[in-house]
Amino acid sequence: MKKVAVIMGSDSDWPVVKAACAQLAEFGIPYEAHILSAHRTPAAAAEFARSARRAGFGVLICAAGMAAHLAGAFAGNSTLPVIGIPMKGGAMDGLDALLSTVQMPSGIPVAAVAINGAKNAAVLAAQILAVSDDDLAAKLDQARIAMADQIAHKEAKLQEELTQQ
Repeated sequence: MKKVAVIMGSDSDWPVVKAACAQLAEFGIPYEAHILSAHRTPAAAAEFARSARRAGFGVLICAAGMAAHLAGAFAGNSTLPVIGIPMKGGAMDGLDALLSTVQMPSGIPVAAVAINGAKNAAVLAAQILAVSDDDLAAKLDQARIAMADQIAHKEAKLQEELTQQ
């Protein structure tokens, strides 16, 4: 199975980003997490992105706030799928990060999840990898069934409570 790289622009992103790592682990997807900056360590970030395919990665997840150039910098240096997690914070409370993540030039796409949407970034990475991995696809199917079961249980509980009023 291909690995997923989870890249943060700063260690301050870790409290949110660790949800992506937990979700990847739950699916049994190998991953690595690193702190690399598009601005403070541009050469190291570019080299990681350029060598990611050779290193066994299949998807790159990049979390950054404010200017949020990390996902774009990785997408510019790799043809692997890149998923951006815009991070909440700064003067625009994450809206600037969201816009920086989605407004990429033609030919250099970055998929984006919600602001602080680390878990969805991991699920999307799993879906990308599951295109060629039937076992992982089955795990995703089971996760969807479990979510539906949780909602059905909550609905039954609600209806029971309503009938007791």
